Amino acid sequence: MKITRYVRYSFEGKTSYGILEIETVHELRGDLFAGPESTGKAFDLSSVKLIAPCEPSKILAVGRNYKSHIADRNLEPAKEPGIFWKPPSSVIGTEDSIVIPEGANNVHYEAELVVVIGRHGRNIPQSEAPKYIFGITAGNDVSERDWQKNDLQWFRAKGSDTFGALGPCIAQGLNYNDLLVESRLNGETRQSQRTSDLIFPVDQIVSYVSRYVTVLPGDIIYTGTPGNTRAMARGDVIEIEVEGVGVLRNRVA
Repeated sequence: MKITRYVRYSFEGKTSYGILEIETVHELRGDLFAGPESTGKAFDLSSVKLIAPCEPSKILAVGRNYKSHIADRNLEPAKEPGIFWKPPSSVIGTEDSIVIPEGANNVHYEAELVVVIGRHGRNIPQSEAPKYIFGITAGNDVSERDWQKNDLQWFRAKGSDTFGALGPCIAQGLNYNDLLVESRLNGETRQSQRTSDLIFPVDQIVSYVSRYVTVLPGDIIYTGTPGNTRAMARGDVIEIEVEGVGVLRNRVA
């Protein structure tokens, strides 16, 4: 299957969607999720600023979805996906800064494959889930561990501004059930695992979520992070790479 990579970018004050082919962005006109058309214009990738590849109405995320992430916590795998929310205001794109909020002392990275929904859906059977998935991207589910542990809700631990890094593109045509997900902190690999190791696979997650909330085009689902994470510090550079998608790169400010 052909792999298509969609980007959202700004150029001379205008925000557009485009198709990325190597180092060239081909501009699109219209709704990304409703058959956009080519404008015939093309730009060098170096001349545009990539921004978050979609504007979700809601963000859902799965916790504890790799055995390698729960192993040192002495936890048993859950019977159903553990879902939490992140607000759309948390979203940033590649090369944007992750800002550590006042009072935060234990902010971690979390490398994740992120699902982008392409169709309106409710009560989606697991077997039909692929029809509702527009594509996938890379995400960093930034988390303040002390707040996550001690707060009643995770609104600030998971949802503070800039805690939802996303990008650099949305890729179609990849086998999202078997892709390598990695994080690198200042060039050192910290996480590395394949999505084939997810406790709850992508299609099951989409089906489960849609039992309770209607999914809309552009909505996104973070699918969980593997292994162990550590705290980031101001000045660090964190890179999240999903095989076939590219590298999401952010500096900590």
